[in-house]
Amino acid sequence: MLDIKLIREDPEGVKARLLKKEADCGDAIDRILELDKKRRELIMRTEADKAEQNKVSRQIPQMKKAGEDTTEVFARMNQLKESIRTTDAALKEVETEFTDLMLGLPNLPDEDLKAGGKENNEPLKYFGEPHKFDFEPKNHVDLCTALGLIDYERGVKLAGSGFWIYKGLGARLEWALLNYFIETHIADGYELILVPHMLEYQCGLTAGQFPKFADEVYKIENPTDDRIHYMLPTAEAALASLHRDEILTEAELPKKYISYTPCFRREAGSYRADERGMVRGHQFNKVEMFQYTKPEDSDAAFEELVHKAERLVSGLGFHFRTVKLAAADCSASMARTYDIEIQIPSMNGYKEVSSVSNARDYQARRGSIRFRREATGKTEYVHTLNGSGLATSRILPALVEQNQQKDGSVVVPEVLRKYMGGIDIIKTKK
Repeated sequence: MLDIKLIREDPEGVKARLLKKEADCGDAIDRILELDKKRRELIMRTEADKAEQNKVSRQIPQMKKAGEDTTEVFARMNQLKESIRTTDAALKEVETEFTDLMLGLPNLPDEDLKAGGKENNEPLKYFGEPHKFDFEPKNHVDLCTALGLIDYERGVKLAGSGFWIYKGLGARLEWALLNYFIETHIADGYELILVPHMLEYQCGLTAGQFPKFADEVYKIENPTDDRIHYMLPTAEAALASLHRDEILTEAELPKKYISYTPCFRREAGSYRADERGMVRGHQFNKVEMFQYTKPEDSDAAFEELVHKAERLVSGLGFHFRTVKLAAADCSASMARTYDIEIQIPSMNGYKEVSSVSNARDYQARRGSIRFRREATGKTEYVHTLNGSGLATSRILPALVEQNQQKDGSVVVPEVLRKYMGGIDIIKTKK
Protein backbone atom coordinates (compact mmCIF):
# COMPACT_ATOMS: atom_id res chain seq x y z
CA MET A 1 0.00 0.00 0.00
CA LEU A 2 1.25 3.48 -0.81
CA ASP A 3 1.72 6.22 1.78
CA ILE A 4 -1.33 8.48 1.74
CA LYS A 5 0.89 11.38 2.83
CA LEU A 6 2.92 11.03 -0.37
CA ILE A 7 -0.28 10.99 -2.43
CA ARG A 8 -1.51 14.14 -0.69
CA GLU A 9 1.81 15.96 -1.13
CA ASP A 10 2.57 14.97 -4.72
CA PRO A 11 -0.41 13.40 -6.50
CA GLU A 12 0.87 14.27 -9.98
CA GLY A 13 4.28 12.78 -9.20
CA VAL A 14 2.64 9.55 -8.00
CA LYS A 15 0.51 9.38 -11.16
CA ALA A 16 3.59 9.89 -13.35
CA ARG A 17 5.57 7.16 -11.60
CA LEU A 18 2.70 4.70 -11.87
CA LEU A 19 2.41 5.45 -15.59
CA LYS A 20 5.95 4.06 -15.91
CA LYS A 21 4.33 0.78 -14.87
CA GLU A 22 1.70 1.35 -17.57
CA ALA A 23 -0.84 1.79 -14.78
CA ASP A 24 -3.15 4.72 -15.45
CA CYS A 25 -4.34 5.43 -11.91
CA GLY A 26 -5.19 9.11 -12.33
CA ASP A 27 -8.92 8.76 -11.69
CA ALA A 28 -8.32 6.42 -8.75
CA ILE A 29 -5.87 8.84 -7.13
CA ASP A 30 -8.23 11.80 -7.61
CA ARG A 31 -11.02 9.79 -5.98
CA ILE A 32 -8.69 8.70 -3.15
CA LEU A 33 -7.91 12.36 -2.41
CA GLU A 34 -11.64 13.21 -2.36
CA LEU A 35 -12.35 10.33 -0.01
CA ASP A 36 -9.35 11.16 2.17
CA LYS A 37 -10.62 14.73 2.63
CA LYS A 38 -14.15 13.52 3.39
CA ARG A 39 -12.81 10.84 5.71
CA ARG A 40 -10.84 13.35 7.77
CA GLU A 41 -13.85 15.68 7.94
CA LEU A 42 -16.09 12.86 9.18
CA ILE A 43 -13.51 11.77 11.75
CA MET A 44 -13.28 15.34 13.10
CA ARG A 45 -17.09 15.57 13.23
CA THR A 46 -17.64 12.30 15.06
CA GLU A 47 -14.78 13.00 17.47
CA ALA A 48 -16.27 16.42 18.29
CA ASP A 49 -19.71 14.88 18.84
CA LYS A 50 -18.28 12.14 21.06
CA ALA A 51 -16.29 14.68 23.07
CA GLU A 52 -19.45 16.73 23.63
CA GLN A 53 -21.40 13.56 24.46
CA ASN A 54 -18.87 12.67 27.15
CA LYS A 55 -18.95 16.20 28.53
CA VAL A 56 -22.74 16.31 28.68
CA SER A 57 -23.02 12.84 30.21
CA ARG A 58 -20.74 13.96 33.04
CA GLN A 59 -23.02 16.97 33.71
CA ILE A 60 -26.24 14.94 34.09
CA PRO A 61 -25.53 13.48 37.57
CA GLN A 62 -24.53 16.94 38.83
CA MET A 63 -27.71 18.53 37.43
CA LYS A 64 -29.90 15.82 38.95
CA LYS A 65 -28.18 16.22 42.28
CA ALA A 66 -28.83 19.99 42.13
CA GLY A 67 -32.47 19.39 41.20
CA GLU A 68 -32.13 21.03 37.79
CA ASP A 69 -34.30 20.19 34.77
CA THR A 70 -32.42 17.75 32.47
CA THR A 71 -35.01 17.62 29.65
CA GLU A 72 -32.96 19.72 27.22
CA VAL A 73 -29.77 17.90 28.14
CA PHE A 74 -31.30 14.50 27.34
CA ALA A 75 -32.70 15.91 24.10
CA ARG A 76 -29.19 17.04 23.18
CA MET A 77 -27.79 13.62 24.10
CA ASN A 78 -30.28 12.00 21.73
CA GLN A 79 -29.27 14.43 18.98
CA LEU A 80 -25.61 13.64 19.54
CA LYS A 81 -26.30 9.90 19.58
CA GLU A 82 -28.10 10.08 16.23
CA SER A 83 -25.43 12.35 14.74
CA ILE A 84 -22.67 9.95 15.82
CA ARG A 85 -24.58 6.97 14.39
CA THR A 86 -25.11 8.71 11.05
CA THR A 87 -21.53 10.00 10.84
CA ASP A 88 -20.02 6.62 11.79
CA ALA A 89 -22.10 4.90 9.09
CA ALA A 90 -20.96 7.45 6.50
CA LEU A 91 -17.35 7.10 7.71
CA LYS A 92 -17.47 3.32 7.38
CA GLU A 93 -18.73 3.63 3.82
CA VAL A 94 -16.04 6.16 2.91
CA GLU A 95 -13.26 4.16 4.56
CA THR A 96 -14.33 0.98 2.76
CA GLU A 97 -14.09 2.65 -0.66
CA PHE A 98 -10.89 4.46 0.35
CA THR A 99 -9.21 1.23 1.50
CA ASP A 100 -10.31 -0.70 -1.59
CA LEU A 101 -8.85 1.97 -3.89
CA MET A 102 -5.62 2.18 -1.89
CA LEU A 103 -5.20 -1.60 -1.98
CA GLY A 104 -5.69 -1.53 -5.74
CA LEU A 105 -2.79 0.84 -6.41
CA PRO A 106 0.46 -0.81 -7.55
CA ASN A 107 3.74 -0.06 -5.84
CA LEU A 108 5.76 2.88 -7.11
CA PRO A 109 8.69 1.83 -9.31
CA ASP A 110 12.12 3.06 -8.26
CA GLU A 111 13.10 6.30 -9.98
CA ASP A 112 15.95 4.75 -12.01
CA LEU A 113 13.80 2.10 -13.72
CA LYS A 114 12.99 2.53 -17.38
CA ALA A 115 9.34 3.01 -18.26
CA GLY A 116 7.47 0.32 -20.17
CA GLY A 117 7.52 -3.45 -20.33
CA LYS A 118 9.79 -6.33 -21.36
CA GLU A 119 11.04 -4.47 -24.43
CA ASN A 120 12.89 -2.08 -22.12
CA ASN A 121 14.46 -4.68 -19.82
CA GLU A 122 18.20 -4.13 -19.49
CA PRO A 123 20.73 -6.99 -19.32
CA LEU A 124 23.33 -5.86 -16.76
CA LYS A 125 25.92 -8.64 -17.00
CA TYR A 126 26.61 -12.04 -18.52
CA PHE A 127 28.30 -15.00 -16.84
CA GLY A 128 30.18 -17.70 -18.72
CA GLU A 129 29.86 -18.56 -22.38
CA PRO A 130 26.87 -20.00 -24.29
CA HIS A 131 27.05 -23.78 -24.50
CA LYS A 132 28.24 -25.22 -27.82
CA PHE A 133 27.80 -28.80 -29.02
CA ASP A 134 29.73 -30.81 -31.62
CA PHE A 135 26.65 -32.99 -32.14
CA GLU A 136 22.91 -32.48 -32.63
CA PRO A 137 21.61 -31.81 -29.07
CA LYS A 138 18.29 -33.12 -27.79
CA ASN A 139 15.65 -31.11 -25.95
CA HIS A 140 15.02 -31.73 -22.26
CA VAL A 141 11.70 -33.55 -22.81
CA ASP A 142 13.34 -36.21 -24.98
CA LEU A 143 16.36 -36.44 -22.66
CA CYS A 144 14.30 -36.74 -19.46
CA THR A 145 12.04 -39.33 -21.07
CA ALA A 146 14.91 -41.42 -22.45
CA LEU A 147 16.80 -41.30 -19.14
CA GLY A 148 13.69 -42.14 -17.12
CA LEU A 149 13.92 -38.91 -15.10
CA ILE A 150 10.43 -37.52 -15.75
CA ASP A 151 7.13 -39.24 -16.51
CA TYR A 152 5.10 -36.67 -18.40
CA GLU A 153 2.27 -38.94 -19.52
CA ARG A 154 1.45 -40.27 -16.06
CA GLY A 155 1.69 -36.76 -14.62
CA VAL A 156 -1.07 -35.71 -17.00
CA LYS A 157 -3.02 -38.86 -16.17
CA LEU A 158 -2.91 -38.05 -12.45
CA ALA A 159 -3.57 -34.30 -12.53
CA GLY A 160 -4.06 -33.05 -16.09
CA SER A 161 -1.90 -30.85 -18.32
CA GLY A 162 0.73 -28.73 -16.59
CA PHE A 163 1.80 -31.52 -14.20
CA TRP A 164 4.59 -34.12 -14.31
CA ILE A 165 6.18 -36.81 -12.17
CA TYR A 166 9.82 -36.95 -11.08
CA LYS A 167 10.99 -40.55 -10.89
CA GLY A 168 14.14 -42.48 -10.00
CA LEU A 169 17.29 -40.43 -10.59
CA GLY A 170 15.09 -37.55 -11.77
CA ALA A 171 13.50 -37.33 -8.31
CA ARG A 172 16.92 -37.61 -6.71
CA LEU A 173 18.30 -34.89 -9.00
CA GLU A 174 15.40 -32.59 -8.10
CA TRP A 175 15.98 -33.24 -4.40
CA ALA A 176 19.73 -32.71 -4.83
CA LEU A 177 19.06 -29.25 -6.28
CA LEU A 178 16.85 -28.34 -3.31
CA ASN A 179 19.45 -29.63 -0.85
CA TYR A 180 22.17 -27.60 -2.58
CA PHE A 181 20.07 -24.43 -2.38
CA ILE A 182 19.03 -24.91 1.24
CA GLU A 183 22.50 -25.88 2.50
CA THR A 184 24.02 -22.81 0.81
CA HIS A 185 21.43 -20.45 2.34
CA ILE A 186 21.84 -21.89 5.83
CA ALA A 187 25.61 -21.43 5.54
CA ASP A 188 24.90 -17.77 4.69
CA GLY A 189 22.98 -17.30 7.95
CA TYR A 190 19.41 -17.68 6.72
CA GLU A 191 16.81 -19.39 8.92
CA LEU A 192 14.90 -22.27 7.32
CA ILE A 193 11.12 -21.93 7.69
CA LEU A 194 8.61 -24.58 6.60
CA VAL A 195 5.31 -22.78 6.12
CA PRO A 196 1.73 -24.03 5.53
CA HIS A 197 0.87 -24.67 1.89
CA MET A 198 -2.69 -23.40 2.39
CA LEU A 199 -3.02 -19.75 3.37
CA GLU A 200 -5.69 -17.32 4.54
CA TYR A 201 -6.78 -14.47 2.24
CA GLN A 202 -4.91 -11.89 4.34
CA CYS A 203 -1.58 -13.45 3.35
CA GLY A 204 -2.22 -12.74 -0.32
CA LEU A 205 -3.49 -9.26 0.55
CA THR A 206 -0.34 -8.42 2.52
CA ALA A 207 1.94 -9.72 -0.22
CA GLY A 208 0.10 -7.57 -2.78
CA GLN A 209 -1.17 -10.51 -4.83
CA PHE A 210 -4.78 -9.98 -3.72
CA PRO A 211 -7.27 -8.66 -4.58
CA LYS A 212 -6.05 -8.17 -8.18
CA PHE A 213 -4.64 -11.67 -8.77
CA ALA A 214 -6.95 -13.72 -6.54
CA ASP A 215 -8.29 -15.60 -9.58
CA GLU A 216 -4.81 -16.89 -10.50
CA VAL A 217 -4.44 -19.14 -7.44
CA TYR A 218 -6.16 -22.36 -6.42
CA LYS A 219 -8.98 -21.80 -3.92
CA ILE A 220 -10.09 -24.41 -1.39
CA GLU A 221 -13.48 -24.12 0.32
CA ASN A 222 -13.95 -25.90 3.64
CA PRO A 223 -17.07 -28.11 3.44
CA THR A 224 -17.78 -27.84 7.20
CA ASP A 225 -17.59 -24.06 7.66
CA ASP A 226 -17.20 -20.83 5.68
CA ARG A 227 -13.40 -20.71 5.71
CA ILE A 228 -11.58 -20.39 2.37
CA HIS A 229 -7.89 -21.15 1.91
CA TYR A 230 -5.60 -20.57 -1.04
CA MET A 231 -2.80 -22.86 -2.20
CA LEU A 232 0.29 -20.71 -1.95
CA PRO A 233 1.59 -19.47 -5.31
CA THR A 234 4.99 -18.85 -3.73
CA ALA A 235 6.42 -18.97 -0.21
CA GLU A 236 6.69 -15.17 -0.41
CA ALA A 237 2.95 -15.01 0.29
CA ALA A 238 3.53 -16.75 3.63
CA LEU A 239 6.84 -15.16 4.59
CA ALA A 240 5.51 -11.63 3.95
CA SER A 241 2.88 -12.25 6.65
CA LEU A 242 5.16 -13.96 9.15
CA HIS A 243 5.40 -10.76 11.23
CA ARG A 244 2.06 -9.24 10.21
CA ASP A 245 0.63 -6.86 12.85
CA GLU A 246 3.87 -7.01 14.83
CA ILE A 247 6.32 -4.34 16.02
CA LEU A 248 9.86 -5.69 15.86
CA THR A 249 12.83 -4.28 17.74
CA GLU A 250 15.55 -2.58 15.75
CA ALA A 251 18.03 -5.14 17.06
CA GLU A 252 16.01 -7.97 15.46
CA LEU A 253 16.63 -6.61 11.97
CA PRO A 254 17.49 -7.79 9.46
CA LYS A 255 15.51 -11.01 9.57
CA LYS A 256 16.64 -13.45 6.90
CA TYR A 257 14.47 -16.44 6.03
CA ILE A 258 14.36 -19.19 3.44
CA SER A 259 11.50 -21.57 2.84
CA TYR A 260 11.08 -24.61 0.62
CA THR A 261 7.59 -25.17 -0.77
CA PRO A 262 5.86 -26.52 -3.80
CA CYS A 263 4.20 -23.59 -5.59
CA PHE A 264 0.71 -23.80 -7.12
CA ARG A 265 -0.51 -21.56 -9.93
CA ARG A 266 -3.62 -21.82 -12.07
CA GLU A 267 -2.02 -19.89 -14.92
CA ALA A 268 0.62 -22.18 -16.40
CA GLY A 269 1.62 -20.04 -19.36
CA SER A 270 1.56 -20.82 -23.05
CA TYR A 271 1.60 -24.12 -24.87
CA ARG A 272 4.23 -22.99 -27.36
CA ALA A 273 6.64 -25.63 -28.58
CA ASP A 274 9.55 -23.84 -26.93
CA GLU A 275 7.85 -24.03 -23.51
CA ARG A 276 7.15 -27.74 -23.48
CA GLY A 277 7.71 -30.14 -20.63
CA MET A 278 8.26 -28.63 -17.20
CA VAL A 279 9.24 -25.06 -18.08
CA ARG A 280 5.74 -23.87 -17.17
CA GLY A 281 3.37 -25.79 -14.94
CA HIS A 282 0.68 -25.61 -12.29
CA GLN A 283 3.00 -27.00 -9.57
CA PHE A 284 6.75 -26.61 -9.15
CA ASN A 285 9.35 -26.62 -6.39
CA LYS A 286 11.13 -23.52 -5.14
CA VAL A 287 13.30 -22.28 -2.32
CA GLU A 288 12.37 -18.69 -1.50
CA MET A 289 14.64 -16.09 0.12
CA PHE A 290 13.04 -13.32 2.18
CA GLN A 291 14.34 -10.41 4.24
CA TYR A 292 12.87 -7.84 6.61
CA THR A 293 15.18 -4.82 6.90
CA LYS A 294 15.38 -1.24 8.06
CA PRO A 295 14.65 1.22 5.20
CA GLU A 296 18.26 2.38 4.99
CA ASP A 297 19.50 -1.20 4.63
CA SER A 298 17.18 -2.47 1.91
CA ASP A 299 19.37 -1.49 -1.07
CA ALA A 300 22.28 -3.48 0.33
CA ALA A 301 19.94 -6.38 1.12
CA PHE A 302 18.73 -6.34 -2.48
CA GLU A 303 22.27 -6.59 -3.81
CA GLU A 304 22.94 -9.44 -1.37
CA LEU A 305 19.94 -11.41 -2.63
CA VAL A 306 20.91 -10.85 -6.28
CA HIS A 307 24.44 -12.03 -5.57
CA LYS A 308 23.16 -15.11 -3.75
CA ALA A 309 20.95 -16.11 -6.69
CA GLU A 310 23.82 -15.53 -9.12
CA ARG A 311 26.16 -17.62 -6.98
CA LEU A 312 23.75 -20.57 -6.91
CA VAL A 313 23.35 -20.55 -10.70
CA SER A 314 27.07 -20.08 -11.23
CA GLY A 315 27.80 -23.02 -8.92
CA LEU A 316 25.85 -25.26 -11.31
CA GLY A 317 28.13 -24.20 -14.15
CA PHE A 318 25.50 -22.43 -16.24
CA HIS A 319 25.86 -19.59 -18.70
CA PHE A 320 23.36 -16.93 -17.55
CA ARG A 321 22.65 -13.23 -17.37
CA THR A 322 21.27 -10.75 -14.84
CA VAL A 323 18.53 -8.46 -16.16
CA LYS A 324 17.15 -5.24 -14.68
CA LEU A 325 13.41 -5.19 -15.33
CA ALA A 326 11.64 -2.15 -16.71
CA ALA A 327 8.94 -0.68 -14.49
CA ALA A 328 5.95 -2.37 -16.15
CA ASP A 329 7.63 -5.78 -16.12
CA CYS A 330 8.00 -5.64 -12.33
CA SER A 331 5.08 -7.17 -10.48
CA ALA A 332 2.42 -4.86 -9.10
CA SER A 333 3.74 -5.06 -5.53
CA MET A 334 7.44 -4.53 -6.31
CA ALA A 335 9.47 -1.34 -6.65
CA ARG A 336 12.47 -3.05 -8.23
CA THR A 337 13.25 -6.46 -9.74
CA TYR A 338 16.29 -8.16 -11.24
CA ASP A 339 15.85 -11.49 -13.03
CA ILE A 340 18.50 -14.19 -13.29
CA GLU A 341 18.03 -15.84 -16.69
CA ILE A 342 19.66 -19.04 -17.92
CA GLN A 343 20.00 -20.40 -21.42
CA ILE A 344 18.02 -23.52 -22.29
CA PRO A 345 19.53 -24.45 -25.69
CA SER A 346 16.35 -25.88 -27.26
CA MET A 347 14.44 -22.69 -26.49
CA ASN A 348 16.75 -20.34 -28.37
CA GLY A 349 16.81 -17.76 -25.60
CA TYR A 350 16.92 -17.09 -21.88
CA LYS A 351 14.44 -18.17 -19.22
CA GLU A 352 14.07 -16.65 -15.75
CA VAL A 353 15.05 -18.93 -12.84
CA SER A 354 15.11 -16.28 -10.13
CA SER A 355 13.40 -12.94 -9.59
CA VAL A 356 14.86 -10.78 -6.83
CA SER A 357 12.63 -7.89 -5.76
CA ASN A 358 12.42 -5.03 -3.29
CA ALA A 359 8.90 -4.10 -2.17
CA ARG A 360 10.20 -1.17 -0.05
CA ASP A 361 7.46 -0.52 2.58
CA TYR A 362 4.55 -1.50 0.29
CA GLN A 363 3.91 -4.94 1.83
CA ALA A 364 4.70 -3.71 5.35
CA ARG A 365 1.96 -1.07 5.11
CA ARG A 366 -0.55 -3.65 3.91
CA GLY A 367 0.39 -6.00 6.77
CA SER A 368 1.16 -3.39 9.46
CA ILE A 369 4.71 -4.66 9.98
CA ARG A 370 6.86 -2.15 11.86
CA PHE A 371 9.95 -1.82 14.00
CA ARG A 372 10.76 0.54 16.86
CA ARG A 373 13.70 2.86 16.24
CA GLU A 374 16.00 2.75 19.28
CA ALA A 375 17.17 6.37 19.00
CA THR A 376 13.68 7.90 18.88
CA GLY A 377 11.34 5.23 20.26
CA LYS A 378 9.12 5.79 17.22
CA THR A 379 7.78 3.01 15.01
CA GLU A 380 8.54 2.81 11.28
CA TYR A 381 7.57 0.40 8.55
CA VAL A 382 10.12 -2.25 7.65
CA HIS A 383 11.20 -2.95 4.08
CA THR A 384 10.57 -6.42 2.66
CA LEU A 385 12.55 -8.18 -0.07
CA ASN A 386 12.28 -11.56 -1.71
CA GLY A 387 14.08 -13.67 -4.26
CA SER A 388 13.89 -17.14 -5.76
CA GLY A 389 16.78 -19.14 -4.49
CA LEU A 390 16.01 -21.04 -6.72
CA ALA A 391 13.01 -22.48 -8.63
CA THR A 392 13.81 -25.88 -10.12
CA SER A 393 11.32 -26.17 -12.99
CA ARG A 394 13.69 -24.41 -15.39
CA ILE A 395 16.95 -25.31 -13.70
CA LEU A 396 16.51 -29.03 -14.33
CA PRO A 397 15.70 -28.63 -18.06
CA ALA A 398 18.74 -26.37 -18.47
CA LEU A 399 20.87 -28.84 -16.53
CA VAL A 400 20.04 -31.85 -18.70
CA GLU A 401 20.30 -29.86 -21.95
CA GLN A 402 23.56 -28.08 -21.20
CA ASN A 403 25.20 -31.16 -19.64
CA GLN A 404 24.10 -33.72 -22.23
CA GLN A 405 26.67 -35.90 -23.96
CA LYS A 406 26.69 -37.28 -27.50
CA ASP A 407 25.59 -40.72 -26.25
CA GLY A 408 22.48 -39.22 -24.56
CA SER A 409 23.90 -39.29 -21.03
CA VAL A 410 23.91 -36.26 -18.73
CA VAL A 411 26.78 -35.11 -16.51
CA VAL A 412 25.75 -34.27 -12.94
CA PRO A 413 27.15 -30.89 -11.78
CA GLU A 414 29.90 -31.38 -9.22
CA VAL A 415 28.06 -29.46 -6.47
CA LEU A 416 25.16 -31.94 -6.64
CA ARG A 417 27.11 -35.21 -6.58
CA LYS A 418 27.32 -35.50 -2.80
CA TYR A 419 23.52 -35.40 -2.67
CA MET A 420 23.33 -38.04 -5.43
CA GLY A 421 25.38 -40.67 -3.62
CA GLY A 422 28.44 -39.87 -5.73
CA ILE A 423 26.73 -40.36 -9.10
CA ASP A 424 28.55 -38.19 -11.63
CA ILE A 425 26.76 -39.18 -14.84
CA ILE A 426 23.22 -40.31 -15.64
CA LYS A 427 23.11 -42.83 -18.45
CA THR A 428 20.33 -44.30 -20.50
CA LYS A 429 19.00 -47.57 -19.20
CA LYS A 430 19.86 -50.64 -21.23
